[in-house]
Amino acid sequence: MNDEFAEFHDQLRTLARELLEKAGPDPVPWATITSAGWPGLAAPVEFDGAGATFAEVAVLLGEVGRAAAGTALPNVLALSVPALVDVAADALRDKVLRETIAGLVLPVLTLDAGSDADPAFVLESTSDGPRLCGNAGFVLDATAADLLLVPVRESSGNWLLVAVAPDTRGLSITAVPLVDATRSAATVIADQAAVRAVWRFRGSDVPAGLRARAAVAIACDSLGSADAMLAATVDYVRVREQFGRPVGSFQAVKHACADLLVQVTVARQLVDAGVRAIAEGAADATVAAAKAKAYTTGVAVRVAGAAMQLHGGYGYTWDSGVHVHLKRATLNRALFGTPATHRKALAARYA
Repeated sequence: MNDEFAEFHDQLRTLARELLEKAGPDPVPWATITSAGWPGLAAPVEFDGAGATFAEVAVLLGEVGRAAAGTALPNVLALSVPALVDVAADALRDKVLRETIAGLVLPVLTLDAGSDADPAFVLESTSDGPRLCGNAGFVLDATAADLLLVPVRESSGNWLLVAVAPDTRGLSITAVPLVDATRSAATVIADQAAVRAVWRFRGSDVPAGLRARAAVAIACDSLGSADAMLAATVDYVRVREQFGRPVGSFQAVKHACADLLVQVTVARQLVDAGVRAIAEGAADATVAAAKAKAYTTGVAVRVAGAAMQLHGGYGYTWDSGVHVHLKRATLNRALFGTPATHRKALAARYA
């Protein structure tokens, strides 16, 4: 995005690629993530964070997608830490933020990835203090959380961030089966659950901002996956021979790979625009996010599908690893708004 930081981004990308590749198909241990200092990448320096921007976060998100890594890092980087930074500070908020950066706590924002509606939680006043009620049907990484961060809207229209421990009485976290084995998701239901803390967001249109971040994060993941599948496919057709020559020398295969390259290149431009809009807090960030999410997640599915075909019979085996990216790309397409949903929202601007 910026030539001034290109060298730093390249170094971060190389380090992330090496670290994530070591984990292989297994989930990346959170201790490994925190030892690299990634949870605090975009956190303020006064909390022992690195003080980076969403541009640096996007580099890591892309590498997570490239490796199809199983980790809650995208949720923490794109949602949890920004949410904690965006609420009014107090001693407990500062403590949770520092513990998150140090790797002592893994907070997960309970934003329903399968719905476009505002968060459906409310905070009720009782004689025993505030109690949380409501539900979210599809929350990524909820089963791995040490702390749930729940956006709640007051009757006045202002937004609060409520912290709830996963083992709190009245809180139910039920895992949702997924075809994509690299991810986890759960249904979160709160029925008069006691809360640990309540913080007030500084902004007003909180759900839109969170969803824009989430959409761009998924687009970064999809771009990384598509880039990996395209590179793997090009490498494969260079060495796979048929009729005494590499299959990559056939015109049909050349055209197929060239077409995929064009799509990935366009997706990269849209993702860069979305990342820039989020990093700069642009007024049209939701528009840039919708464009990036709608196009890039569709491209990732097409690239993974083409990779499966161009790898031939090998592509249909578990040894190839193509199926991992195909399943992940398919789930990405449905998270935080389908391409059709985002295109409809974009079209409505011109109605």
